[in-house]
Amino acid sequence: MKRKALFIINPVSGGKKKDGVPDLVQKYVDPTIFDYDIEFTTGIFHANGLAKAAVGEYDIVVAVGGDGTVNEVASGIVNTDTVLGVIPYGSGNGLSRFLNIPMNVEEAFKTLNQARAITIDAGQMNGQWFFNMAGMGFDAHISHVFAHGSAKRGFVSYFKSSVKEISTYQSKNYHIEIDGVAYNREAFMLSMANSSQYGNNAHVSPTASVQDGLLDVCIIKPFPLWRFPEMGLRMFTKTADSSRYVEIIKGKHIQITRQQEGPIHLDGEPQVAGTAIDIQVVPDALNVIVGASYHK
Repeated sequence: MKRKALFIINPVSGGKKKDGVPDLVQKYVDPTIFDYDIEFTTGIFHANGLAKAAVGEYDIVVAVGGDGTVNEVASGIVNTDTVLGVIPYGSGNGLSRFLNIPMNVEEAFKTLNQARAITIDAGQMNGQWFFNMAGMGFDAHISHVFAHGSAKRGFVSYFKSSVKEISTYQSKNYHIEIDGVAYNREAFMLSMANSSQYGNNAHVSPTASVQDGLLDVCIIKPFPLWRFPEMGLRMFTKTADSSRYVEIIKGKHIQITRQQEGPIHLDGEPQVAGTAIDIQVVPDALNVIVGASYHK
């Protein structure tokens, strides 16, 4: 019996045109396995609404876009039997890379046809879903700068913005409770890692797992400016956890108090939150198709 799939395409994610995606769907999707429909999003939260409406009608909902599109679609089908598929078309593609979904479009469609699905954990920050990474501090600041600027998304633009902003960015003080244990930390950045990486294969918590029922609280402590290249290199070589400026604590329920409101991000999408942040893991929350080489 064939399965029903809905492709939700974000036409602007990653700065890449997607007019030709329907032709790619027709070319690469195996018609003996899937019947499918295609929808283009027209604005923020549209993908989420389409995904919610698809529950019960479609077996698989495929996000064609970047981390933000994946977040919207996954948030719409979380805690249901509906399966998430991803055709990566974003700038970072953090969750897709972690799950070994190919960045090559043809290979990504092959992965979709194979339909090897697993169940992964999700996180909630102040009641909002994230599936890859959430946080506050410098990365949230950069996401906020991107959202309110004219620079195109992509690794080069992100790197340039980071270099420009880092000299003036001030670390913040946080009171952190992880499963009831209290920590007071000054941090350049606080990341709640479900997967190991932000995107572009920059791994902040190399041992993170999306199937362990835990989030990795990654505390990036203030470091000398001249060590910035080293910190970046550590992320790309999966050695960030061995730096003296990085502390990682695994937990299920995290409560953070900070001195003033400011930017946070959920899967790279920025917003502003208050001084009290509540984060928790939700085990086995999402069914998702993974690459053939993915393993726990």
